[in-house]
Amino acid sequence: MLRTIDLRGTRPSASELLALVPRAATDVTAALDPARALIDAVRERGESALLDQAERFDRVRPAAVRVPAAELGAALDALAGDVRSALESTIARVRAASAAQVPAPERTQLADGAIVEQRWQPVARVGLYVPGGKAVYPSSVVMNVVPAQVAGVRSIALASPPQAEFGGRIHPTIAAAAALLGVTEVYAMGGAGAIGAFAYGVPEIGLDPVQRVTGPGNVYVAAAKRLVQGVTGIDAEAGPTDILVIADDAADPDLVAADLVSQAEHDELAASVLVTDSAEFADLVRDRLEARVAATKHAARVRTAVEGVQSAVVLVDDLERAADFSNAFGPEHLEIQVRDTDAVLARIENAGAIFVGPYSPVSLGDYAAGSNHVLPTGGQARSTAGLSAATFLRPQQVVRYDERALREVAPVIAALSAEEDLPAHGEAVTARFER
Repeated sequence: MLRTIDLRGTRPSASELLALVPRAATDVTAALDPARALIDAVRERGESALLDQAERFDRVRPAAVRVPAAELGAALDALAGDVRSALESTIARVRAASAAQVPAPERTQLADGAIVEQRWQPVARVGLYVPGGKAVYPSSVVMNVVPAQVAGVRSIALASPPQAEFGGRIHPTIAAAAALLGVTEVYAMGGAGAIGAFAYGVPEIGLDPVQRVTGPGNVYVAAAKRLVQGVTGIDAEAGPTDILVIADDAADPDLVAADLVSQAEHDELAASVLVTDSAEFADLVRDRLEARVAATKHAARVRTAVEGVQSAVVLVDDLERAADFSNAFGPEHLEIQVRDTDAVLARIENAGAIFVGPYSPVSLGDYAAGSNHVLPTGGQARSTAGLSAATFLRPQQVVRYDERALREVAPVIAALSAEEDLPAHGEAVTARFER
């Protein structure tokens, strides 16, 4: 079921490890031209283009793109009590954990009268994308909205694809989650067109351009994000989900199999990877995986994912090599289920989120841990962080020097500006002492 990559007895270099990493066959580059055409249509024709795209891709034409406030309120009123309680619990936990991501202002005094202040300024307006597709994701509403609110973002717009099942409205649970969080600017639009609408605005429906777009989506959403960079900020080019589990023979093979299935459930291109130093344990996981795939609701989807080229069992000589492979993979979700978790954790550099021990499954982070589940995929964790309050903050330095402090550093400025052949830089300083 899971193919094997056997690295025992080898010592691959960093570049060789990167070449060995299993990946889904997704190509954002191939989606750029179609995504560009969709964005251009929205720029040219506004709401009409968004409605046409909904009809084409979502098989329904909404009555309007902007979701009426009454519809949001009605969805919240109709929300099942247990789902509302679960969302409220998740909101509280994510809000508490996100608050820890907001750095405190700092004031550095370099000399008398020479002060540099560090502050973190939120962007004023953001566009948050919640995908539709194979599942409904009210949890993604929480994961996008709460850190933005904690960061101090004043204006929040949210988009989710219209649903044919609900007559062109967004999914009512998505609408209810938005209302629960106090988000009133909501749009029934999806895909690349929605990202373009956020970036450039659609004045006829009251949609002003945003300063940052966040949220997961398919390959066309990822392509659209790449295209609008420079016009607006983005979080990351999210793609199919992935999980990597580092486990030794002390782990429970059934729990490891359950966790691999949990992420394969998302998408046929989802990656489920086990890295272990025990071939016997790997065989036990394969046995349990077969049983769990056969028993799960979305068995066909899961089987396609775990049998794909992006999924594998990786056999290594020891857990140090396991950590090296994980760092090369850059997992969105990393689970560590070994005897000595601290030793492995100390070697981990690249991961979107890390789940330690048998009672910290990825599913916990998807919903109730308090951590954020909008995370870098496709190896982007090697260079990009997951969504957090910091995503919506910009560090700014405020410089306050008085006359005496400037006079003290004037020779430094003069020497460096002369060396760089930028004499006006130095003259802007000496002019202050010539009056």
